[in-house]
Amino acid sequence: MFDFIKNIGKNKQLEEIIGQIENNASNNYKDAAQQALQQYEAKLQELKAAGKLTDKQITHYDAQLAAYKERMLKFTHKDQKPTWV
Repeated sequence: MFDFIKNIGKNKQLEEIIGQIENNASNNYKDAAQQALQQYEAKLQELKAAGKLTDKQITHYDAQLAAYKERMLKFTHKDQKPTWV
């Protein structure tokens, strides 16, 4: 299904942060997911500046960053309705 990922090679640091984002988002830890997203963006910029990513990796991880940002645009606790009301 995701054969294209095998071709770009994975960056271990970014993949670990992605795992944190997914885990926190799936468990409804909204603040932690957003912090992990900020960490992901910072690490991605750091790796790009250091030249440690290939062009394919940059394209892939930039697309993932955009998708996570879109997904978490309105990802806040303010939107949650209390269950006891």
